[in-house]
Amino acid sequence: MNKTSVKRILGLFVILALLAVGIFSQDENLRKVPIGAKMKIKGIVVSKKDDKIIVRDSMGVDTSVVVTKSTSIRTKRRLFRSGDPVVLQQIVRGLNLEVEGIGDGENLIANKIRFDKDDFQTALAIESRIAPTEEKVSQTEERVSQIEQNAQKLSSQIDELMAISSAARSSAKEAQETADAAVQGVNATNARITALDDYIVQSTATIYFKVGSVVLTPEAKAILDQVAQTAIGLKGYIIEVTGFASSDGDAQKNKLLSQRRAQAVIDYLVEKHNIPLRRIGQSYGFGELQPIADNSTRQGRAQNRRVEVKILVSRGINQNVEVRVNQ
Repeated sequence: MNKTSVKRILGLFVILALLAVGIFSQDENLRKVPIGAKMKIKGIVVSKKDDKIIVRDSMGVDTSVVVTKSTSIRTKRRLFRSGDPVVLQQIVRGLNLEVEGIGDGENLIANKIRFDKDDFQTALAIESRIAPTEEKVSQTEERVSQIEQNAQKLSSQIDELMAISSAARSSAKEAQETADAAVQGVNATNARITALDDYIVQSTATIYFKVGSVVLTPEAKAILDQVAQTAIGLKGYIIEVTGFASSDGDAQKNKLLSQRRAQAVIDYLVEKHNIPLRRIGQSYGFGELQPIADNSTRQGRAQNRRVEVKILVSRGINQNVEVRVNQ
């Protein structure tokens, strides 16, 4: 093995390490809002720092929005109810909102910010998943930096080895094997980074309810006990809860009923098994939507009065995930 071949392998190792870090860099392209220009934008919050948020519209254009003490931040009005006030600290990435304000030459100074309450809850759920992922990414970047330092040390060692006589060629072979192992380590690290936010369903449980009821039966509690035991033994898990109703009664009341059923399941998991709230994803009540059986029959309606509980795990954290059969 000559000196040129070894250096090529080392160069490949360093390039792969740098690519792992470069994956997370982004370029910002912000629109400038003229001084005194009134503007109303709709979009999604992509970043937030101090009193400034970046909103990206449907065309992919970013606008820097400055929130002041006089900015009105509320959820949108609903039937017979006014919107709820929200503080800046509660605004998270992924929130779909509307902003009205006046330009200062660079930013849009917000007078009013409005968004749907459901969108707000959804954004909070997304943020609860992203935060642990970003923490893992930060730790991975530190490990990649350490790998780069080790690569530089290895380079100097290889130069010294190339100057030694043929009697020391066995040591050069060991250095080659070390370089190959380092490249494999970078590849494995990149694979785990990609899979950190790749959530898959580890298990699914279905809870059934009586007509018009949100009360958990003993059988339902037993199933939820098993769900909690399974979740506690996992790393990087999220529990997704969705409620449903049969076509008995009024559609709007059935939607509220499905939401109450989903909340009853969440209450049991949190209060009985101390499942952390950050592990509970966004719950939703679909009402009569998405039936799994025929609502025209008694048996079918009984199957539709349900709550589905799914345990999702991060593939990047759990390398060997066992997907269980639906309960």
